[in-house]
Amino acid sequence: QVQVVESGGGLVQAGGSLRLSCTASGLTFDDYAMGWFRQAPGKEREGVSCTSGRGGTIYYLDSVKDRFTISRDNAKNTLALQMNSLKPEDTAMYYCALHTGRWCGSYPGSVKYWGQGTQVTVSS
Repeated sequence: QVQVVESGGGLVQAGGSLRLSCTASGLTFDDYAMGWFRQAPGKEREGVSCTSGRGGTIYYLDSVKDRFTISRDNAKNTLALQMNSLKPEDTAMYYCALHTGRWCGSYPGSVKYWGQGTQVTVSS
């Protein structure tokens, strides 16, 4: 059975940092591009970052470039998002996502498996 679990969310002041982690089991990890989506109240779910199945191609939402860093460790079936210089507008539920195949997609419809989400709240 496929399980995808995120952790690492929390409450942080603006300018602070958080590191999100995701583990996936019950699948061949490197068969999937993986990334992070986020959804704030009243807004559409948006792609934050994604890396291809072998980690060689990485994309970031423009608003998080140079602040967030995505990484994956296929040997450990883990994905991480280091979030620095956090801003209040980063506040959202963050979801770990496994895409349908090894290549990233920017839309939620490209996702095959979702984690349950972890809340990130950035105070002013």
